[in-house]
Amino acid sequence: MTKKTSLYAPLLLPLLMLAACTTTPNQAPVIERPITRHTPRPAPAPAPVQETKDRDGYYTVRKGDTLLRIALDNGQNYRDLVTWNNLANPNDIKVDQVLRVAPPEEAPGVRTAAVAMPPDTTKIVPPPKKTEPKGDKKPFAEGTLAEQQKLDRDGDGKPDAPPKAEKPVQLASAKPSAPAQPALSAEDRDVSWMWPSDGRVVAQFDEGKNKGIDIAGRPGQQVLAAGAGKVMYAGSGIRGYGNLVIVKHSNGLLSAYAHNRSILVKEGQTVNKGQTIAEMGDSDSDSVKLHFEIRQQGKPVDPSKFLPNR
Repeated sequence: MTKKTSLYAPLLLPLLMLAACTTTPNQAPVIERPITRHTPRPAPAPAPVQETKDRDGYYTVRKGDTLLRIALDNGQNYRDLVTWNNLANPNDIKVDQVLRVAPPEEAPGVRTAAVAMPPDTTKIVPPPKKTEPKGDKKPFAEGTLAEQQKLDRDGDGKPDAPPKAEKPVQLASAKPSAPAQPALSAEDRDVSWMWPSDGRVVAQFDEGKNKGIDIAGRPGQQVLAAGAGKVMYAGSGIRGYGNLVIVKHSNGLLSAYAHNRSILVKEGQTVNKGQTIAEMGDSDSDSVKLHFEIRQQGKPVDPSKFLPNR
């Protein structure tokens, strides 16, 4: 090896190694695989909501209910509901909770079936109508029909004019009757009523919109007990009624006096008919007025059917 070649020898070796590294190796074939997409399963349809019907004497708590409202709608004292249901906190009732809303002794038990009345045998059966003998009937044909149309009934020798067709009588369509109110018991009928305040009636009873009547007045005007009874509630715990007084007159009847400026009686107090129980105001109302209700078994009824004419 010459001296010149020996000088380049150290440089040739790295170049040969670099050339060997840059040689393209054999690559494995690329296989395209189909992309599998997982379709999400549809969510199961929600189960249909089934409305449960309350048993007689019980009520299932719904969203937005309060114990005071439940008591009013069932004609009961909210304190009795606390006792009957062993409630530690009257304000802590839960949705779907079942509450007893009737006294234990009045809860429905075994009821006897209605007795079927025997048929009335005293009815007089009318005698059968006498039928006069009919003449021989001619077979129906165009000739016999023409002959019947030419009958001379008045004896003037001329065929009678065909009778005029009577106009059908149109019967007036019967209007659906309002649902009948529960029958009053002897105790309910003994309650004597009077108007709870003087003033003009500005809103009449409408079961769908107004559960009583509204009487306009001035602030501080006297609100009187419409009948003798016992104060079942005095406070402002029922939304929409403001300062409210509820008087129970019998087991089936109570009266409510709403939107008062001030309340002058206490719960448990016995009041006489015509006694001042509150002062008229506009609490939870847009104007000064008395909202007056009468409820029978907790159901609002038209006060005008109980109050005397004036």
